[in-house]
Amino acid sequence: MGGVVVKDDSPRHTWIPETKLESKLAEAIRRREAEGCAIKSFNSIILKFPKIDESLRKCKDIFEQFDEDSNNTIDQEELRKCFQKLGVSFTEEEINDLFEACDINGDMGMKFNEFIVLLCLVYLLKHDPTALHAKSRMGMPNLEATFETLVDAFVFLDKNKDGYVSKNEMVQAINESGERSSGRIAMKRFEEMDWDKNGMVNFKEFLFAFTLWVGINDSEDEDEGEEKV
Repeated sequence: MGGVVVKDDSPRHTWIPETKLESKLAEAIRRREAEGCAIKSFNSIILKFPKIDESLRKCKDIFEQFDEDSNNTIDQEELRKCFQKLGVSFTEEEINDLFEACDINGDMGMKFNEFIVLLCLVYLLKHDPTALHAKSRMGMPNLEATFETLVDAFVFLDKNKDGYVSKNEMVQAINESGERSSGRIAMKRFEEMDWDKNGMVNFKEFLFAFTLWVGINDSEDEDEGEEKV
């Protein structure tokens, strides 16, 4: 009902990740996809928005712990210090790559919504036993169910299990809801996810869009700062 087909010109079989971090994330997603997905419809994801929103806002305490100078942003040095303090075994290159990937506005500081994306990427990348203690100190165990839901949502959208979501896959996922306007909804959602406009959505781009969908954005810190004055 109301389904549409979108021509997908994405270079599926020759897609090359732009950075080492993107390659690692795509590999981690593919490993996760091999385990299966508990989500059966896009509508079921939408129904989880309020609970996910509530859970992600609890990241605020972790954010403030990392934000040593209390300026509502986490700079590269603050991120490096906190990883060292927590014993998270990222190399200098990996820390730089993570910071650059999550500083989507390019202002050399991670806002709250960007920090949420960082935490989820750390969750996905660090499944080895040596990371469990660091995850615990970052408050990860309390957030794992939420992060797992976000990973599951991406896995549900990635129909061909290649680590990326295309326009056709987004349309297919939302068409399954049976809504008459599902085609238009799918294209709007896809445009919101495809930050670099290359026709393919990686897990990081999906996470940024998801924080906006549930109502978290980087202007909240500024508003809070104005209220405190």
